[in-house]
Amino acid sequence: MVGQQKFRLSEVSVLNADHVKIRDPDKVEMMLNELVAGGIEKLQVVTDFDYTITKQRLTNGEKILTSFGMFNECRSLPTSVLEESKKLFEKYRPIEIDPHMPLDEKIVYMIEWWSKTGDLLKGFPLPREEIAEVAMRFKDGLRDGTHQMFRDMNEQRIPCLVFSAGLGDTVMSVLRQANVLYPNVKVISNFLQYGADGNLNGLQEKMIHTFNKNETALKGTEYYELVHDRDHVIVMGDSIGDAGMADGIPTSSHVLKIGFLFDHPEQNLPRYMDTFDIVLIDDQTMDVPRAILEMVKNKSHQ
Repeated sequence: MVGQQKFRLSEVSVLNADHVKIRDPDKVEMMLNELVAGGIEKLQVVTDFDYTITKQRLTNGEKILTSFGMFNECRSLPTSVLEESKKLFEKYRPIEIDPHMPLDEKIVYMIEWWSKTGDLLKGFPLPREEIAEVAMRFKDGLRDGTHQMFRDMNEQRIPCLVFSAGLGDTVMSVLRQANVLYPNVKVISNFLQYGADGNLNGLQEKMIHTFNKNETALKGTEYYELVHDRDHVIVMGDSIGDAGMADGIPTSSHVLKIGFLFDHPEQNLPRYMDTFDIVLIDDQTMDVPRAILEMVKNKSHQ
C-alpha cells in the first residue's frame, strides 16, 4: 500500500449511511487510503451516463429518460421508427438485464439490437438542433451535486471519461446544456452518422454496448493516451457491466468501483456487492464520489 493509513472508514460519515453497502470494508478502507496517498495527479474518473450521471428518478417519482429515450422525443423522428424502436427495446432490454443468461450469449443479442437500431435510423432528415432542444428539457435531470463535482474535477485537472452505451449525441448535448462539458471531459459512445445528402445514415462504427465498455472501445482513442500514467481510477455505473469500464485503461492498478442500484435492490444487491466496492441504494446524489474526491484533493493541497 502507498504510504501510511491516514483515516478509517468509520470516520467518513457519508460512507456510514444506511443506504451505503460495502461488502469488504477493510479493502475499501485500504483503497481509499491509496487513492488519497496518490493524490489528484494519479487520479481519473470513468463514469457511465444513463442513470449514473443522470438520476434514476426525480423527487416526484418520475423516471428519467435514457439518452436514446431523450432522442426519441425529437419531433422529426417518423412514427414508424418510434414504434420499431419500442419493439426492439421490449425484446432486447430483458435480455440485457437477465441475471441468468451467459455473457457471450448476451453480447450476440446486444450486437443485434445495436445493428437493428442503426438500420432504423437511416434515410430521413433530423436536424441536430432538435437534439439540443430535447437536451435542454432534460439538463436538470443530473444527480444532485453533479455540477459541483464536474467543476471541481475540471479545476483539479482530473480527467473524466463518460463511457456510454447510449446515444453520444444526446449525452454530449445534455452535458453541454448543463454546463458540465469541460475540457477535461471526454465522451466515448454511439454517435449518429449523416450521409452526404444530410439525412441520417445510421450509427457510426464502432459499437459501444453494455458489455464491451472496456479496452475494446478505448484502444486508439485520445483518452487512452491521455491517462496512461494515471493508475488510480474511480469507476461509477448503474449496471453490472459498468464495473469493467476501467479494464482497458493502461496500468489501472487501483480501481475503486461505485455502483448505483435502484431497480429491485432486494433481488440485485448481492450481485452488485460482489461486483462493486461501494453500492448506493436509491441515492440520487453524487455525495459519495464527491466526498472521496474531496479527500484526495485535500491531501494533494496539504
